[in-house]
Amino acid sequence: MPKTPNSSTSKNAPEADEPKGDRLQKILAKAGIASRRKAEEIILEGRVQVNGTTITELGTRADAARDHIRVDGKLLQGPEEQRYYMLNKPRGYVTTLTDPQKRPTVMDLMTPKSGPHGDRVRLYPVGRLDYLSEGLLLMTNDGELANSLSKAAAGVEKTYLVKVSGVPPASGIDQIRRGIMIDRGRLDEVRAGRRDRIITAPAQLELVRGGDNPWYQLTLTEGRNRQLRKMFEEIGHHVEKIRRIGYGALRLDVPPGEFRELTPGEVMALSRAASGKKVVPKKKVPEFAQLKAPVKKRSSPPRRTFASKSKPTRRSS
Repeated sequence: MPKTPNSSTSKNAPEADEPKGDRLQKILAKAGIASRRKAEEIILEGRVQVNGTTITELGTRADAARDHIRVDGKLLQGPEEQRYYMLNKPRGYVTTLTDPQKRPTVMDLMTPKSGPHGDRVRLYPVGRLDYLSEGLLLMTNDGELANSLSKAAAGVEKTYLVKVSGVPPASGIDQIRRGIMIDRGRLDEVRAGRRDRIITAPAQLELVRGGDNPWYQLTLTEGRNRQLRKMFEEIGHHVEKIRRIGYGALRLDVPPGEFRELTPGEVMALSRAASGKKVVPKKKVPEFAQLKAPVKKRSSPPRRTFASKSKPTRRSS
């Protein structure tokens, strides 16, 4: 009687070969070509070749150690040494590598051409700060970490000091804390003939200096286009100044226009934050993450009065 195949025989059958190697966008990011998101665009544009074949599919895998991978005809030389910096972006700089309007970019603040280490490392910013905003900006060539930090699902906390024109009502502040409806995308975008609206995630918000134009400290776990400005505009108040003072466990501790390399411990804390783990900043707040004390107006000295210069009259004898 012939034997019928049993379940054990089917289990021992050879399985289809699983894809080997890493995804191309991950290889390009590790090589410092671009962030993973930008690397995906490069692949879709047909600018990448693997062993002489042009690749345009994002799921393609390759072995960086064995395959010949070229971008725009140039052979990849393997992973760059990864670098991580904190930059204090001043107002009046755009957070891009180049600007068609010829405005200064954050790249102008890093050592030109050769990079801070003289090793021609290609750096790019993590996240954005608009032209008029200032403060903490991460610069790196680690596309993997940059991509992870930028994902909304990671919930990495970003802390800002925000100066507002006029005093918002308590009801408006409570709206921002709970989540407020704002326009999605750029301020001038209208999709399908209507405004595209979305509600923000809850935010931590506290008053740090009162007055006619108060300052608030605000912590977000997302980073939508011009989100801070939109949130306050929804409650009828214009944002005058924005300074980012915190990113995950990092706190701004370099002067405007300057940068420093992160320590291994700080890089590890960023990786933990990017994976959704809770990180706690140091209790001591650095100088550049604080508001400067307001300059007191000098009281003018009392005006001196002088006796009349007219000649005194003689007394009659």
